[in-house]
Amino acid sequence: MSEKKHKPAGEYVVIRHRPGYRLRRSAILLVFSVVTAVLGYVVGVTYGSGRLSGLEESQGRLAEELQKVREGYTEARQRVITLERGRSIDQQALKVARRTIVELETEMAALRADLSFYRNIMAPSETSKGLQVDRLQLHKGHLAHQWDFRLTLVQVGNNKSYISGVVAVNLIGRRDGEREVIALRDLSEQIDDLGVKFRFRYFQDVEGTLQIPDGFRPVEVQVVARADGGKSSPAERTFDWQELTEN
Repeated sequence: MSEKKHKPAGEYVVIRHRPGYRLRRSAILLVFSVVTAVLGYVVGVTYGSGRLSGLEESQGRLAEELQKVREGYTEARQRVITLERGRSIDQQALKVARRTIVELETEMAALRADLSFYRNIMAPSETSKGLQVDRLQLHKGHLAHQWDFRLTLVQVGNNKSYISGVVAVNLIGRRDGEREVIALRDLSEQIDDLGVKFRFRYFQDVEGTLQIPDGFRPVEVQVVARADGGKSSPAERTFDWQELTEN
């Protein structure tokens, strides 16, 4: 019979059977995973809450600063509007003042001229007595080449009686290079005769509108006033057209 060979005792592998080991290990791993997840969530929530709190604080500060900026802008804009209004009012007041000054100066000049006019009538010099052609005024009319005129005749010195007569007005100029004289009646619809009749004691105005013909260039206005009955010598005066129209 063959002999059975036996392995040495040290070469045997002892396997112990431990019921529930794998289950416990799985449970431990599951608990560890859950604890880790919970800790991660807690940490995340805590960190997120901190960041959210910081963001809320920053947002609050920014909101306050924005409000201050808006208030400053509104105040500055109101100041600008106030200054603009003040400047506008000042400019308007200045314009009104300047216009008033011009009007007053013009009125003063007219009053001085009238005062001189009446003084000459009531207290004339020795060389300016009798019938006089005092002044001729022209003002631009509504139509092209149209002028409103006012001719003033005066009786200087002896004003106790009325003086009457006729005054002739001629417009002297050039047309097509030639000298031409046009009577007032050919220029004005208000004048029918060559001589305009007058009768006054101190002074009289002859007024009307004249229309300059096309192609005619006025140079002078000649005025000749003659009293009836030879009470005084004719009064003559020539006015420069450019000086009349510049005033």
